[in-house]
Amino acid sequence: MPSTVSQNRVSKLPPSLLQDRVAVVTGGSRGIGRASAIRLAEAGAKVVVNFSQNEDAASEIVDVVRKSGGEAIAVKADVSDAGQASLLADYALQHFGRIDILVANAGIWRGSRIEEMREETWDEVVDVNLKGTWSACRAVIPAMKAQGRGSIVIVSSTAGQRGEAGYSNYAASKGGQISFAKSLSTELAPHIRVNCVAPGWVDTQLNDPVFTDGEYKQQVASAIPLQRIATADDVALSIAFLASDWAQHVTGEVLNLNGGSVLCG
Repeated sequence: MPSTVSQNRVSKLPPSLLQDRVAVVTGGSRGIGRASAIRLAEAGAKVVVNFSQNEDAASEIVDVVRKSGGEAIAVKADVSDAGQASLLADYALQHFGRIDILVANAGIWRGSRIEEMREETWDEVVDVNLKGTWSACRAVIPAMKAQGRGSIVIVSSTAGQRGEAGYSNYAASKGGQISFAKSLSTELAPHIRVNCVAPGWVDTQLNDPVFTDGEYKQQVASAIPLQRIATADDVALSIAFLASDWAQHVTGEVLNLNGGSVLCG
C-alpha cells in the first residue's frame, strides 16, 4: 500500500469519555469487535466481550483491557438465539449493574450466486447478522429504559446500501440492520440513541480469504480515494464516537467508513 499514507495517527481516547459506563460488544473476540472492545475500555467503559466460539481470543482481549487498568469480562452466547442473547444481558447486569452501550457487531459473511444458494446459507447469515442484532437490542433495551439513557451502535456494511453480487443474503441482512436502526431511533427516542456504522473493505480476518492475492489487495486499496483499506481500529474509533456524548445529538444515522469509495447521500 502507498507508504505516504499513515495508518497510526490517532492518539488515545480520553478515559473520561465513557467513564463508569458499561458496554456490551457482540462478536467481540476478533476484528471490529476486538478493536471496539479495546477502544471502549480505553475511553473508560467496562466491557462485556461476547463470543460464540473463540473463548481464547475473548480471554486475550479481557487480559489486554485489565493490563491497561480497565475492567472486562468475556461471556459466551450465540446472539442468533434470542434466549442466549437475554442471558448475555442478564450476565452483564449481574456483573456490572447496568448496560449503557451495545455494539451489535456479531456477523458472518457467506454467500453464493442466488441459483446455487442453499437455504441453510441464507438462514445462517440472516440469523446471525439481522436476527442477532434484533435479539441483542431487545435484550438490553429494558435496562437502558430503566436507566433513562443508552446508546446502540449497529455494525452494518456498504453492502447494505448498494448490494453485493454473490452475497445477496449478506447484503439483505445488512440493509435490514440499517432499516432496523432507523426504526428504533425514533421508537426509543429521546433517551436511547441508535446509529449504524457502514464499513467498506476492512483489513480483518473476515476478509482474509479475499486478500490471499496481495496484488488484488493492492488494487482494492488503490481504488479507494483515501488510498488504503480501513483497519478495524478505524471502525472502532467511529463506534466509540457514536457511543459517546460526542454524538449526543446523533441518532438514526449511518456513518460510512469506506475511504470515499462509496458516496451515499
